Amino acid sequence: MRERGSSRCDEAEAMRNATITAVRGIQVGHATHLRARTGCTVVLCKAGAAAGVDVRGFAPGTRETDAIRPGRLVGQAHGVLLTGGSAFGLDAAAGVMRFLEEQGAGFATAHGVVPIVPAAVIYDLGVGDPRVRPDKAMGYRACKAATDAPVPTGRVGAGTGATVGKAPGLNPADGGIGSARARLPNGVVVGALVVVNAVGRVVDPATDETVAGGSDGTAGRMVETGAKTAQARTPAMSGTNTTIGVVATDAALSPAEANTVAAMAHDGLARAIRPSHTLRDGDTLFALSTGKRRADVNEVGILAAEVVAQAILNAVGR
Repeated sequence: MRERGSSRCDEAEAMRNATITAVRGIQVGHATHLRARTGCTVVLCKAGAAAGVDVRGFAPGTRETDAIRPGRLVGQAHGVLLTGGSAFGLDAAAGVMRFLEEQGAGFATAHGVVPIVPAAVIYDLGVGDPRVRPDKAMGYRACKAATDAPVPTGRVGAGTGATVGKAPGLNPADGGIGSARARLPNGVVVGALVVVNAVGRVVDPATDETVAGGSDGTAGRMVETGAKTAQARTPAMSGTNTTIGVVATDAALSPAEANTVAAMAHDGLARAIRPSHTLRDGDTLFALSTGKRRADVNEVGILAAEVVAQAILNAVGR
């Protein structure tokens, strides 16, 4: 039996964790290939979570997004994969499914559980070794490494080969993976985990200061990339950039509400990455609801945008 006051202790412990794993029921694990500069990251919710997704970029690489749209049979996920390797990296989802099946986690059918694992990719083939991509084995390793401890951020997991500020003639800066969390006055926790691999630059919304972006080689001077990106005519750039992530909350959301939160969370992406949602980006955000706390979906969505923006800043070491 749980001792009286232990739930309060659990909440206090969670609030010392400033990452997405402060949301009860969420675990995160990375698998990293440093030499090839690629990797993958899993967000596990083994008990199942109401799930939603919003794809805003025009060059996405995704898996199982239709299964979690409103009105579909399943309406929940047991894990989300964020991965490098472009479309090749979607193979890592098979390793996540294998791990979850071994745990008995998945959508119950007459012949066993079927884990639902939506996924999204970034294009990092031009950064390290393009012959090395996240695969089933790497996805499984990321699951084995998953915990509810604070999430390591920066150039790790799916953020290993991420870069930002990729307009023609500029030297891109390192992107990465970042996380943040906040809570509503009633105690509801909202967290975000974001892989930042954008054609645009990262901007602090509070100051409009560029904190990570392409440089022109003049003593590392960062350059405004908006106009350069708009003028770009380089076919190789198309489809090679994307920012992907997961928002999680312990608020009780329906699948339709989770989709609403995923949509509202994109406001945070647009605040902190300029430009975003271009023809050269595959921007995709998932939303997961793991708890039973009551909360207004508008408040959850507003806070989701804030933690997404902060996670983006944290990804580049801000």
